[in-house]
Amino acid sequence: MNFSIYSNITQTKREPYTIAVTKNVIIVALYISINYINGTLVHTFLKHEIFNENPRYILFIHMVINDMIQLTTAVLLNLISYIFYTINVSFCFFLLMIALFTTLNTPLNLAGMAVERYIAICNPLRHMQICTVRRTYILIGLIWVLGAFTILPDLFFILATEPLSFFLSTTYCNRDSMFRHPYMVEKRNISHLVYLSFVWLTLFYTYFRIMFTAKATGADARKARNTILLHGLQLLLCMCTYIGPLAESVLISLFPMFVNDVRFTIYVFVHILPRFISPIVYGLRDQMFCAYLRKHLWCVMLNERNQRQTQPTTLASVAF
Repeated sequence: MNFSIYSNITQTKREPYTIAVTKNVIIVALYISINYINGTLVHTFLKHEIFNENPRYILFIHMVINDMIQLTTAVLLNLISYIFYTINVSFCFFLLMIALFTTLNTPLNLAGMAVERYIAICNPLRHMQICTVRRTYILIGLIWVLGAFTILPDLFFILATEPLSFFLSTTYCNRDSMFRHPYMVEKRNISHLVYLSFVWLTLFYTYFRIMFTAKATGADARKARNTILLHGLQLLLCMCTYIGPLAESVLISLFPMFVNDVRFTIYVFVHILPRFISPIVYGLRDQMFCAYLRKHLWCVMLNERNQRQTQPTTLASVAF
């Protein structure tokens, strides 16, 4: 999982200044746009109590906040690789820990959202009893704990095997240069396989159970089925994070003259676009959330218009 697209910058030719600036401007512009949308979704969630009492929206907004943190860390690492090239190893570990935690959280969060929809459709009478707000927050805590069990052993292993001088040195910040022991590479591959297999099985199970329940009862569960399918689409996008390094190496071998362009393209598709699609798929598609969001945006526009209308009068009064 490479969070810095130019981590191997010593092995490639430096890009011209204008091209480097253009690419970073594009990334920062996308980052600001995506996080503005996500920030609006979070504000809408916090402002209306109806969402704070619904496990479905709690899990959704947790995924949005998780994506905001992940995207911020990924963009920061990218900018550091351009501006400073090397940073302190300890600071690099801190940024990588955040990036790895949030990356692992997304598939598990998708699994939790799928299970919540499964209970709502297949066991609606007990949905309010099973999917409580308290249990939802416990599930979110469990998601972070599972991420800790996966990542923290690698950190402890490095603390026990590397000398103090290693943590005081500087390096290009990417996972391969930090977690370089063969044991950690093998452990990472196995953990990714287990995580993704568990999430895929959960999605398949919930989808087919919802489909069979709808046929048996004659109920219209098309929306729930479509939601599970969208979970699968989002999981496919998440998998780009795991196959990104492999795709990058293959494309570089095929197009060695376009190394920097390949890495930039992989970075955008792996780290930027999935966070752009997520709020659109889950936030704007939901009718109730979208209605409150439109109401919020309309109020903001009215306030801005009123401020513009009152500003000339205020200035005229001051002048008088």
